[in-house]
Amino acid sequence: MSQSISASWSTVEANFPQAPVQPPQKLSNYDLIIRAQAGVRPEKEVFAELMRRYQSHVEKVLYHLAPEWQDRADLAQEVWIRVYRNVNRVQEPEKFRGWLSRIATNLFYDELRKRKRISHPLSLDAPRMMEDGEMDWEIAADTPSPDEKLTSTEFYEQLHTAIADLPEVFRMTIVLREIEGMAYEEIAEITGVSLGTVKSRIARARSRLQSQLQPYLDD
Repeated sequence: MSQSISASWSTVEANFPQAPVQPPQKLSNYDLIIRAQAGVRPEKEVFAELMRRYQSHVEKVLYHLAPEWQDRADLAQEVWIRVYRNVNRVQEPEKFRGWLSRIATNLFYDELRKRKRISHPLSLDAPRMMEDGEMDWEIAADTPSPDEKLTSTEFYEQLHTAIADLPEVFRMTIVLREIEGMAYEEIAEITGVSLGTVKSRIARARSRLQSQLQPYLDD
């Protein structure tokens, strides 16, 4: 009897062969994420395709956050290491792009805080390193006022620091809105909160940033 059942099942398998596994390049974005989550770690080819599709997005996020950093490629590499280790935590594959943005953004602010802790005082006696060599600091003949405006580079450094100091929920919404240019509806979908909450968080984040940066905005 058992031999008969076994033979019958073999016949069924022969009549209905398993569908061939599609190469990663032919999978939709959704199916690619699902495939990446299939094992303990993503398959090599699957992960390579994931990087191919989303590498430009990671680079765009990091460029907007740190246009003058020379080691953005190192940050991008660290982003993908975190993706490789944590892709199974993506509960909604259709929101993978937003999840990836959060990883890149949080990594940037982690690095920014680290640099802030180890930064050294600036010496006006030391030459400034430029792309084409060293340049001495040029100090105006008149004594500079203590309230003199920061240069644009310094201002944006202060802005990034101020954003880094925001609570995470505020930081994420303001980055997605102001840096990535996402619509309120997209941000609500990515963060999983209501449209009203998104607008409220962005308004509060802008208010806090304006308050913190006001000394540099006054005429």
